Amino acid sequence: MEYSRSMETASEKKMTTGNMERAAEGGAKSSFNTAETILRVLSMGLCLAALVVMLKNTESSSEYGSVSYRDLSGFRYLVYANGICAAYSLLSAFYTTKAPRPANPARAWTLFFCDQMLTYVLLAAASAAAEILYLTHNGDDQVTWSKVCDMFGPFCRLAVASTGVTFGAAACYVGMSLVSSYCLFSAYDAPVPFLTKGLEVAVPIPR
Repeated sequence: MEYSRSMETASEKKMTTGNMERAAEGGAKSSFNTAETILRVLSMGLCLAALVVMLKNTESSSEYGSVSYRDLSGFRYLVYANGICAAYSLLSAFYTTKAPRPANPARAWTLFFCDQMLTYVLLAAASAAAEILYLTHNGDDQVTWSKVCDMFGPFCRLAVASTGVTFGAAACYVGMSLVSSYCLFSAYDAPVPFLTKGLEVAVPIPR
């Protein structure tokens, strides 16, 4: 009888521990899902803000003429990149909230690849715009770049704002990439070791 009671007690403890572990795992996944949705919505807002600011960035002067973001290829690239990333953030936010959990490997790989690729696109766009801003503020005699910001101050201020917001959106995309990488590796069980020709090999098994 005592042996039977001890076995029942051990079984109950094991079940309780398992339930606690599953609850903790579910809470962690729920937190990651919430963080992922927030990052995607936030990145969409930042990309739209940077896009609108740059689209309206045109200045005219009776003395110096006019200047627009269209005159500079780096600023045009910034507009295109923000437009693409804003659309992707919106679609992916809907997709991640409506898609079943846990993610299957194919969906996890798709999100991971797209997040990584668009992170680099945004960083490249923001970096190209920052380089142009440096030239417009400081000029370059070797390539006959004048200090445009001395003549078109409001234009430069709006360009700085749009570029800064784009860097903020890129930071959100870095966070999205981290979350999507977590979701990707969570789609696989822990590696199962086995011996082959005297060597231990670990093979990931999809859930």
